[in-house]
Amino acid sequence: MADVVRSKKPSTHRHTPEGGAPTAPHSAAEASEARIDVAHVTELLLGTWREARLESREMIKDPAFWQIHGLPMPEHRERVLDQLHLFVRADASGRAFPRAHGGQEDNGGNLASFEELVLADPSMQIKAGVQWGLFGSAIQQLGTTPHHDKWLSDVRTLALPGAFAMTEMGHGSDVAALGTTATYDPATEEFVIHTPFRAATKEFLGNAAVHGRAATVFAQLITGGVSYGVHCFFVPIRDANGETLPGVKSEDDGVKGGLNGIDNGRLAFDHVRIPRENLLNRYGDVAADGTYSSKIPSPGRRFFTMLGALVQGRVSLDGASTTGAALAEYIAITYAGQRRQFDSGSGTDEVVLLDYGKHQRRLLPRLAQTYAQFFAHDHLLRMFDGVFSGAHDTPDERENLETLAAALKPLSTWNALDTIQECREACGGAGFMAENRLVDLHHDLDVYATFEGDNNVLLQLVGKRLLSDFARQFKDKDAAALARFAVGQTAGKIFHGAGLRTLGQSVADFGSTARSVELGLRAEQQHELLAGRVEQMVTDLATALRPAAKLSQAEAAELFNEHQSELIETARAHGELLQWEAFAEVVGAVEDDGTRQVLTWLRDVFGLWLIEKHLAWYLINGRLSPQRAASVTRYIDRLCARLRPHAQDLVDAFGFAPEHVRAPIALGGERERQEEARAYYAAQRASGEAPVSEKTLRKQAASST
Repeated sequence: MADVVRSKKPSTHRHTPEGGAPTAPHSAAEASEARIDVAHVTELLLGTWREARLESREMIKDPAFWQIHGLPMPEHRERVLDQLHLFVRADASGRAFPRAHGGQEDNGGNLASFEELVLADPSMQIKAGVQWGLFGSAIQQLGTTPHHDKWLSDVRTLALPGAFAMTEMGHGSDVAALGTTATYDPATEEFVIHTPFRAATKEFLGNAAVHGRAATVFAQLITGGVSYGVHCFFVPIRDANGETLPGVKSEDDGVKGGLNGIDNGRLAFDHVRIPRENLLNRYGDVAADGTYSSKIPSPGRRFFTMLGALVQGRVSLDGASTTGAALAEYIAITYAGQRRQFDSGSGTDEVVLLDYGKHQRRLLPRLAQTYAQFFAHDHLLRMFDGVFSGAHDTPDERENLETLAAALKPLSTWNALDTIQECREACGGAGFMAENRLVDLHHDLDVYATFEGDNNVLLQLVGKRLLSDFARQFKDKDAAALARFAVGQTAGKIFHGAGLRTLGQSVADFGSTARSVELGLRAEQQHELLAGRVEQMVTDLATALRPAAKLSQAEAAELFNEHQSELIETARAHGELLQWEAFAEVVGAVEDDGTRQVLTWLRDVFGLWLIEKHLAWYLINGRLSPQRAASVTRYIDRLCARLRPHAQDLVDAFGFAPEHVRAPIALGGERERQEEARAYYAAQRASGEAPVSEKTLRKQAASST
């Protein structure tokens, strides 16, 4: 089957509802087309750990887990804490912990089930993440067996609620520069945890304001007058009665823009002493006499290894953001298939919103983006499980995991905010009503774009990795090989810059838009355009930064800063390419013809939408002719029309139950109102008692004269 629709136009089949005017086909059956196998697509979207996801979804059908809009912050905090206790009773906590401490050693299933909690209450999801995914994971991943035996069981059962104390007022993403110190005192065999200045106060910490009894504190380890960089320490902060311990200062962050079911707060320490054994010493240890040792001699490698052990936060945010976007799309597209507005020109019936081309254009490409994110996330989750289960735990795989998480998390969290806002607007005033969830969902997911790493900082890490991989091509290359590469690059730039390719496109582009698309925008061309953009951006960036090797450190930093935006944009392009490739891989494996056809159209919408976003780049760099560039937008419109009859199937495939949606406009309320209104006007017309409109009278008068 062709990867895109050939010259065949979207179906012109029209459906005429009883007593109404013609409208576009609203289902695959009306359009006389094969439909997707909804159940199979649901399996594809749920991914490798579908059973864990379904188990979590079944649990949160209980109203005890649902967010209550407008609940005062203190009550919301206590409700969320109670919900975490329900997790424990349902044996749903600490799934990734060792079996010896009540866990299942299921890393992938743990994150998959956790991500689904966003459907119930994002505050509950994130507080669970703080307790078991950050505080507990720090003990598990950075500690050793004595730490596990001492604390993990209590962390899992919530007998020991805790905070994850990394971020400081003065340093967020720059973890290596944290100001908090942990100075070893050999006389007492204790570490002294201290906040030396206000900006070193730990900030934005879940469980810190009220509920936490301990914290995993990241601080500069100092022993014998030498700083060995940031390490993690277990520090008690409150007693069993909830009173802060001596030397610990706690402040409440108060009301936030969202996630107000979490007791975020600040922690500062005034020479708080903890036993030497409270250093989580998997990657670095201090002997009783103060001697420091580590199996990783490089300070930089040691630091990044420790942080890499905590990558699951970024992985889970990628998945939870995608699920949040899917929920918004389910609400908006279901509503758009039922809500009617403006008559069709015949004066007899109004048109459903999703029949309007603009409405299709604003929702369906974002739906395609979300499908791509589900498939890319499953690949990320499999890589995460491979590393953390030990099956594929190598330095290279850990680096690949960190890079992939840093590439995908920014795209999915930004897309969630964009999608939820567009869906809110697409639902008009109904979308602004709290009962329909879109406003609260946007508020709660807003911070996903900046915690677990600011998105722009994460993309900068990805960009540096791309440059590093580019440089490896030339390691130990002889002069002849480098010369051949240089010639190839020059030829490539001339080829694109002189318009040789665009000339060929122009010749091929004469004729219909459909024919032009068939020749140049199939799957292989989409991949070529997306991958080619990344390759050229990396090459151009590497060329621009090449002089840095001969500059002073300050001059090199200035040069890098000049190109920082390009670096981030290159990393974003790389992430988009990975998402498209994940989508294409899934489509290629689908056996059912109807399902494969519809998912191919959806994949093409995603690929062409990415190309459309960057049309200026493709035109400037000679990758697309003006004719073909113009055809991209027209063809997206045609594909959206083609997908219109499948829209409800595609969102039904998310597999959400009414208990997950909980938005009246997407659960039959709007359909009932519309059917009541249409029945009323139909009865009026049938009775002959309907008032005559002024326009009709004027037309009659005009025709009689």
